[in-house]
Amino acid sequence: MAKGKINKLVIECETYDEAITVHNNAVRRPEMKYININTNKPHYNENIYYVSRHNKTDYTNWFKVGAFKGE
Repeated sequence: MAKGKINKLVIECETYDEAITVHNNAVRRPEMKYININTNKPHYNENIYYVSRHNKTDYTNWFKVGAFKGE
């Protein structure tokens, strides 16, 4: 449950270039803060954070260059 927790969105990429594309799309979205690229799987304290993990299969638009330009 996310109530009272900090939401974290983790999008797994296969390459660094994909990570750059996802990062560039994230900075265009006003609700995104503290965006970073990790080379290892990040771990968060489940008592503090609610983590949503996604990849190219379920978040396809995040992997398209300039996907959120109009938002």
